[in-house]
Amino acid sequence: MRNGSGDAYSIVFSPAGAFIRGFDHESVMSPYRSGQMWPGLVAAVPDVFAGSLNEPAFSHKDGVLEATVCLWRQRGDDRWHTGDIELPDGDDPDGANGLFETLLDGTGIAYQRFAQDYYEATVHEDAVAEILALSSLTDELVQRLNPDARLADLAEDLAEIRYPPARG
Repeated sequence: MRNGSGDAYSIVFSPAGAFIRGFDHESVMSPYRSGQMWPGLVAAVPDVFAGSLNEPAFSHKDGVLEATVCLWRQRGDDRWHTGDIELPDGDDPDGANGLFETLLDGTGIAYQRFAQDYYEATVHEDAVAEILALSSLTDELVQRLNPDARLADLAEDLAEIRYPPARG
């Protein structure tokens, strides 16, 4: 997810577990402020997630991981893990609250509000709910989200995210 203002996050699901990195470009923990990662942020990330730490899509062109928050959970873990870091003062110093707010809401309403603000267009709450329920996609449903889009136009994207094929 990139919000168009410089913030981003990625969630990687693999057989090893899940790895999450977030980047708040205004955070005091930004590697662009000091030229290096925040101390301890990624030091304890298990080797099974090394590919995510080195993923070019998650890094600036100079190879520095764009991250102000990092967490992971290996398969079989009973909790999420973070590096042993000292957070600076402030309400949301690593940006985690702002970055993951929509995900943690647990409803489609948060995404609908985000999308309306981001795309500056009407986003129908019922269409978002159908997508979250993994309803079969139709041109009508797609066009309730974007009147200019057609289901056929989304074939590559749907394959990439493994959206379930139409039931029928």
